[in-house]
Amino acid sequence: MKNTDLLLARLAALDTTVVSDALDGLDLPAGLGALRPAWGAPRIVGRARTVALEPERGGPPGPHLATSVVADARPGDVLVLANGGRRDASCWGGILSLGSVRQGVVGVVADGVCRDVAEAESLGLPVYARGVSPRTARGRLRQRATGVPVQVEDVTVTEGDLVIADDSGVVFLPLARAAEVMDAAEAIVEREQAIAVEIRAGARIDQAMHDARLASQREEPG
Repeated sequence: MKNTDLLLARLAALDTTVVSDALDGLDLPAGLGALRPAWGAPRIVGRARTVALEPERGGPPGPHLATSVVADARPGDVLVLANGGRRDASCWGGILSLGSVRQGVVGVVADGVCRDVAEAESLGLPVYARGVSPRTARGRLRQRATGVPVQVEDVTVTEGDLVIADDSGVVFLPLARAAEVMDAAEAIVEREQAIAVEIRAGARIDQAMHDARLASQREEPG
């Protein structure tokens, strides 16, 4: 098993909150709460494939958004569309969802809005976005680049970084530090489980869960 696959297996056992806390403790950009699931609350765990979008400014037509990335996607990929939070036109739709599922894509994170939500749900493809809009991207958006570092709020996402998303939001882990983040997150899980055991056994919550104890999540990440 490749190292990335081992990291993904460890990530699959966690949730966004503990991973976000671990990133905080390492002074890395934490999780994002404004990107919400378009349907249900499906989990995503996978590798980032990046697509940078920009406003349409005329000129020769470019490639349809994200189609080249979808066509070349591998099982376990998560497509990350950087659209600067733009809400006036959809950057993801039903045919893209169909093509993605056929390639084994496990999720989509769109820093913008999407459409054809029922199709994504029927295909079982998790799509996280800032909302929905029926408006087409044609004449409004174009693809600037693929496979390049992109910005999603305060997070720079690089091709191959790890992604986890659930009902609390979306978190990106830089691949170069993913093992370090995972160590810290797993330590946080152990501490939280110990606190829960004490509370269930009758301990006062203000004694079991206090700032000094929680601060150790940052002081002793390993």
